[in-house]
Amino acid sequence: MKTLIASTFLAIISIATTPAAQAGEIWRASGFEQPESALVDAANKRIVVSNIVGNPGDADGNGYLSLLSLDGKVITRHWVDGMDAPKGMAIASGRLYAADITKIRVVDLASGKLVSTIDVPGAVFLNDMTSDASGKVYVSDMLADTIYRIDGDKPELFVKDALLASPNGVFADGDRLIVASWGKGIKPDFSTAEPGSLLAVDLASKKVTPLPGAQEFADLDGVVAIGDDIYATAYMTGTLYRYRAGGKPEVVASFKPGSADIGTDGSSIIYVPLMNEGAVAALKID
Repeated sequence: MKTLIASTFLAIISIATTPAAQAGEIWRASGFEQPESALVDAANKRIVVSNIVGNPGDADGNGYLSLLSLDGKVITRHWVDGMDAPKGMAIASGRLYAADITKIRVVDLASGKLVSTIDVPGAVFLNDMTSDASGKVYVSDMLADTIYRIDGDKPELFVKDALLASPNGVFADGDRLIVASWGKGIKPDFSTAEPGSLLAVDLASKKVTPLPGAQEFADLDGVVAIGDDIYATAYMTGTLYRYRAGGKPEVVASFKPGSADIGTDGSSIIYVPLMNEGAVAALKID
């Protein structure tokens, strides 16, 4: 598995040569090390950035979290150290949760201290995270067609379904989770036999429902919702899509390959981690 992941990201980096054309970019912060996720900590008016630093599947102790201001200034480059390859994050009850390969790292938001590690039995490659209104946290397992739920410090299998098709991005939206899937039949270069889709998972029934018009169109990574609009990135092409119910996904911005788990302030700004460029871009959405 580690060989697959390593060869995949080397292949992706090798194709990151096309020029970027960013619509509505308002700032860009650089100097990060494979930034995978950008999460808005609204209560503290800042952005948390996860840095993988190396092979995304290696437990090498190199990973860390950084802090950015909402206007793109670096507050603390190394805010939380002692992680392996942190990716998606979520905030609940004054704590930050970070997906770290097969574990969840828990950080006290006030002190920035790593307070605990939650083992997730059976996990293969944990990726994105989100929290719902009740404070429960969800994490996708991209290589196991699975989403886990964390209630306090207790992980449990939430849903496992082939329809999830390598779930990457997850975002809690009212009574559902929005899921961005990478696609079916992942190949050594991380291309797929079938591209990914947008789906919804009902929080009560756990039923997985494909979103009409947004099926098998790209290998999707991060996802957020702003109002009735859903935004998702396609890592392999660097594309940011917008989906509106009843329509088809439309391109709203293009970056070099490597756009990963996006975050939002909930109004009109999307924060895009650019893994292959070591940067985070802020994009204003019309």
